[in-house]
Amino acid sequence: MSASLSPSAPPPADAALLMAEEMGHVDAVIRRRLASKVALIDQIANYIVSAGGKRIRPMLVLLFSGALGFTGRERFELAATVEFIHTATLLHDDVVDESALRRGRRTANALFGNAASVLVGDFVYSRAFQMMVSAGSMRVLEVLADATNVIAEGEVLQLMNMNDPDVSVDAYLRVIRFKTAKLFEASARLGAVLADADAEIEEACAAYGRSLGTAFQLVDDLLDYEGATAQLGKNVGDDLREGKPTLPLLIAMERGTAEQRALLRGAIEHGEVTRLDEVIAVVRSTGALTATREAARAEADKACKVLDLLPATSYREALLDLSVRSVERSS
Repeated sequence: MSASLSPSAPPPADAALLMAEEMGHVDAVIRRRLASKVALIDQIANYIVSAGGKRIRPMLVLLFSGALGFTGRERFELAATVEFIHTATLLHDDVVDESALRRGRRTANALFGNAASVLVGDFVYSRAFQMMVSAGSMRVLEVLADATNVIAEGEVLQLMNMNDPDVSVDAYLRVIRFKTAKLFEASARLGAVLADADAEIEEACAAYGRSLGTAFQLVDDLLDYEGATAQLGKNVGDDLREGKPTLPLLIAMERGTAEQRALLRGAIEHGEVTRLDEVIAVVRSTGALTATREAARAEADKACKVLDLLPATSYREALLDLSVRSVERSS
């Protein structure tokens, strides 16, 4: 029977519970590898890592390693490596976006300043590359070096799209594939690389990560108009303030009246959060949030289907669970 995603079906296994012990090992690697003799680096790096987060990317390394039978300790090191790459991008992103709140706390740049955040982000990136080298695998280096390069391209593409209401859906999705989904893809692929899986299995793992990462970002984008600041851990309307033309806005403009389109265009062009309530009302009334959630479910369904190639284990069931929870979440 083909794996599938249903919002009404109970999740087959809880990925977070299954992986709790292994993620504890990853956390230990993170704490050890973040250590620096420079006090400010220690302070800022530990501040952002201690904020927690869903840790989906390192979990993907572990889940696919387990699903394919690899139990070596290298998986903990590489799981921590992808979390470091993600952490570095967060530090840089918050500076670029001038964000003040992340995961319910003040951002590092708001607390320590932009210069310190950028430089510590560089430290975390370079530490990740030291860890890649220590893995002793050219394939691991290739996967992660490629991912970091594509992520950087995605950041620039997103910058080019800022305050542009004429961005196409394809251009928006390209940013997601580069900026967010690429590290999900690389994390999943690493599990297959560690297990020395054949090319077909490796590509299936990568496809799961790519689709899950896309679904995850689509839900993030809709929650900017559907959620609440206390739940999200960031300010509702941040995407609009930054002039990001995300899918809920693009769909609402396509479906809205001329007057509604003019409102949304102006809001994107000027980052107009003073009219956020009106924008949210238009996004909801046009069904853009439902359509965005459906697009996320379609991506998660694609992720689930490729799992048919994996052995039937608790790890595969947990990957199904991860797909469900990533799409149906409210924060």
